[in-house]
Amino acid sequence: MNLVVIPPGGAAAPHLHDGYETAIYILQGEVDTRYGPGLARSLIGQAGDFLFIAQDVPHQPVNLSKEQPAIAIVARNDANEQESVRPYDPTTS
Repeated sequence: MNLVVIPPGGAAAPHLHDGYETAIYILQGEVDTRYGPGLARSLIGQAGDFLFIAQDVPHQPVNLSKEQPAIAIVARNDANEQESVRPYDPTTS
């Protein structure tokens, strides 16, 4: 379980979690989570929203605010979760 902070206007690099699931509870901000093949789908979540990312689903969270950080509690079901993060190139899908 981690506290994740995405700085104002920031985004994570596109990636996927190899073989494990992720649960996200947004505490502050508004986040556009792009996901799926080519990151073609999008879901905008805000404070109080819960998101579930299934294993092996490519995704990229983007903080929609240019002024405030987005903050979320993130739980994963893999003790070696950082070793199982794989970069994802949306242009190859």
